[in-house]
Amino acid sequence: MEKFGRSQPVKRTEDQRFLTGQGRYMDDAVPGNALFAAFFRSPVAHGDITSLDVEAARAADGVRLVMTLDDLAASGIDTVLNAAVLQNRDGSKAAAPDRHMLARDRVRFVGEPVAVVIADTLAQAQDAVELIWMDTQERPAKLDVKAGGEILHAEAPENRAFDWGLGDETATQAAFQAAAHTVSLNVADNRVIISSLEPRGCQANWSEGRLHFSYGGQGVWAMKAQLAQKLKLDADNIRVTTPDVGGGFGMKVMPYPEYFCVSVAAMKLGQPVHWMSDRSEAMLSDHQGRDLTSLAELAFDADHKITAYRVHSKVNLGAYNSHFGQAIQTSLFSKVLMGVYDVQTTYLRVEGFYTNTTQVDAYRGAGRPEAIYVLERAMDRAARELGVDPWELRRRNFIRPADFPYTTSAGETYDVGDFDMVLTRAADQTTGFEARKAADAERGLIRGQGLCYYIESILGDPSENAKVAFCEDGTVNLYVGTQSNGQGHETVYAQFLSDQTGIPMDKITVIQGDTDRLAHGGGTGGSRSVTVQSTATLATIDKMIAAFTPYLADKMGVEDSDVHFDHETFRAPGSNLTPTLTEAAEMARADGRTDLLQNEARANLDARSYPNGAHVAEVVIDSCTGETWVDRYTVVDDFGNLINPMLAEGQVHGGVVQGIGQALTEHVVHDAHGQLLTASFMDYALPRATDIPMIKFTSAPVPSTSNPMGMKGCGEAGTVGALAAVANAVQDALWDHGVRQADMPFTPHKVWELLTHESVAAE
Repeated sequence: MEKFGRSQPVKRTEDQRFLTGQGRYMDDAVPGNALFAAFFRSPVAHGDITSLDVEAARAADGVRLVMTLDDLAASGIDTVLNAAVLQNRDGSKAAAPDRHMLARDRVRFVGEPVAVVIADTLAQAQDAVELIWMDTQERPAKLDVKAGGEILHAEAPENRAFDWGLGDETATQAAFQAAAHTVSLNVADNRVIISSLEPRGCQANWSEGRLHFSYGGQGVWAMKAQLAQKLKLDADNIRVTTPDVGGGFGMKVMPYPEYFCVSVAAMKLGQPVHWMSDRSEAMLSDHQGRDLTSLAELAFDADHKITAYRVHSKVNLGAYNSHFGQAIQTSLFSKVLMGVYDVQTTYLRVEGFYTNTTQVDAYRGAGRPEAIYVLERAMDRAARELGVDPWELRRRNFIRPADFPYTTSAGETYDVGDFDMVLTRAADQTTGFEARKAADAERGLIRGQGLCYYIESILGDPSENAKVAFCEDGTVNLYVGTQSNGQGHETVYAQFLSDQTGIPMDKITVIQGDTDRLAHGGGTGGSRSVTVQSTATLATIDKMIAAFTPYLADKMGVEDSDVHFDHETFRAPGSNLTPTLTEAAEMARADGRTDLLQNEARANLDARSYPNGAHVAEVVIDSCTGETWVDRYTVVDDFGNLINPMLAEGQVHGGVVQGIGQALTEHVVHDAHGQLLTASFMDYALPRATDIPMIKFTSAPVPSTSNPMGMKGCGEAGTVGALAAVANAVQDALWDHGVRQADMPFTPHKVWELLTHESVAAE
């Protein structure tokens, strides 16, 4: 049978309940007998804890339990959170300081949890938190990303967490020495807060020797494994579920300290315990994103072909190593180190430093968006310094279609691609720029155009599970191992199963986020969900067809080999019996063949897919005020075969908006003492509808060969391309005004200062 969906733009079925207030998020499912948790958090960025008095809180009205780190340890659990550790360039092990679930002896960022209060009501818990008294001997806050300064961890005497490298440093250096031209650019990638619609929250209940933990996350099986490990429970005695989740963005993958504290409290008290962070609490304690600076260098031969690429990035990790952040940050950076260009040799060096801020999220530290941002900013600078059209420079260096599969100098093997075709489609849709620029100039406005050609490396966990079960009422349950955070999984998975089997889509219910209902799952992250989950669903369908075939062959009076399934019905020559799958299930149920009514399979993808595309942004700047806005935005993407083009376009729109937000308005600011000054939406500027233009999206598929459907992931694609496209557009607008270095965010004040300073300097 065909191995891809029929690519129909089906509307999202889950939106009916979301838009009518029928969603079930964490705060919508609080049991009547639940207790409530509130956390006492450090008010200082760096200091030694000299005393911690929780007795008044313990005596407060309604309080059932107050726990510090000592209380957690006394319960017999492992209080140290897992963290990834790299190997340094010299072969030594990178720093691996312990991070406990509650602060021990010292606090290292504002918002670090120190104690937890459990009370009958949320108000009582919050009031009791106000009664906790902590004295600290404050230490200087370290906020700069460089070696030295006040030491955060003895394991990192210079505050350097790691110094990691990839590539051939010697060959790259030789290529630079032999180059006809070299170009370098320092690129700053500003820190952002991952502002999901719903903040983090969780709930735990201990009953009859079993823990039921529910949280707003991106997958349940990894969380189950962490709970079993840290709480020292048998995994069979843990159930993890996830309700509707209002946004994840990679930030909700990690097991945070609050989850274990709430679980221990529920085990101690024998009642459900519920916790939900408020917005400012989330801004202080959630993992944040980006925050790195990079020196990017390109070497060219006389024909402007890239011969070598070298990057030295410095990453702000925050106060501790994240759960798996270092490893994923650096590996994702390396996967798309050279983008879509044919390059002989590369070398990447990434240094991570500790500062008195919260952690950088694993998927937003030094990963796909950051790598492409640095490369495409450098390509834009190279075009300007070499006097080459930026579109032509990219075309000249593209990997050619005939060269696929292509192994990059960073060791990544791209399976397919036609980058010139995609770029040409983008060029055809963005004509007339010079006329628009001239018209703006007559009104005192400055217009610039920016191009970014991105590529992503998609896979994450290569294995995934799916299960299909036929119900007595004629409906079908599809159990999946990923977790929707708003992407539309309920629609796209049901659509795919319907496309492949003929089961009516309105008869299919997608069930996710429950470790008791599916044996394994890899969760959602890194744009893996639809590609890997659909592969598992396809394997389950194959298993299901194989299971029904001998049963139906007997019914039809034919050999097994004569029975075929055509996406809708089973057929065999010489038989007028043509049942659909649901009809076959009804027949099997009537015959007592319940073994046929449920099928499960686990699939594994051995290779990655590589979505890629061209983003073209046009910005307009008011030279009098510095106000900058995106006026036009065009995207041509190669996502391979699409199950639902409408949902893919929606994913692109969301990602582009996130990128525009970072480029123009979003920026995390700490004062000299490490206090977060952007801890509410009064101070942290998310983009508004008026900041976003209409986004033109075109699909230009080159089907992947790495999975049977020819799909490529698209979840992060919008952001990956938008950062550099907008930044390059602003740089283009400012270039003729003498501005040679412009970094995000392009706020009116910053742009006005750039224009004013350069104008004064020119005079």
